[in-house]
Amino acid sequence: MGYIKWTFWITFWVLFLSFLHYTLPQRDIVRMVRVFEERQDLNDWTRIFWSRPDDQSETLINRDVQFLQTVQANGQPMVYRNEDTGGSWPPYFKFDTSNLFTEAADAVSTRDDPEWYAITHYGWRNEFLSIFPNAIAINPVEGPDVRLIPWFNIAFLTVIAAVFWAVWVRWRRFRARRITPVVEGIEDSIDERRAGVSRWFASWRKKPR
Repeated sequence: MGYIKWTFWITFWVLFLSFLHYTLPQRDIVRMVRVFEERQDLNDWTRIFWSRPDDQSETLINRDVQFLQTVQANGQPMVYRNEDTGGSWPPYFKFDTSNLFTEAADAVSTRDDPEWYAITHYGWRNEFLSIFPNAIAINPVEGPDVRLIPWFNIAFLTVIAAVFWAVWVRWRRFRARRITPVVEGIEDSIDERRAGVSRWFASWRKKPR
């Protein structure tokens, strides 16, 4: 029983933290290299990693997607997609794909004369699955060593932790008041029955033959 319990909680927290990591906004410092548009196939098993801004996107086999090619401050390449989210999940309500594409095209710079930008995005990059993080906004920064503090994520995770703490405390109080007494009463009743049966057998053993 303990093994099942620990497996459940480990699985729950891994899935929950993965969900938060995928959904919450992240920021990378990058140099814009190129912007382009390319037709992408939407496979059934990777469709969840692409935006669904309208009902039509549920049935499309492929569609044109805008991409932003960048180089990160550590020299590693990173490619972002640029898609509207509309009112679907995650709730970024992004409708300015064309504007962001124009801003990104205007931000392109060379290695010899770099201009650095902070790209706000959500999602993951995986070459094997061909999935890309979705760019939400780009903002110029002074250089590649600028420190970005994720204030929104800190506040959001603090609220989430407070909610979990409040639920856990209330559950412990409810269990102590309502569940534990019932369980203890059942256990006491079982113990009394066992004791009664033991005394009955003992009385038979003590009778002379």
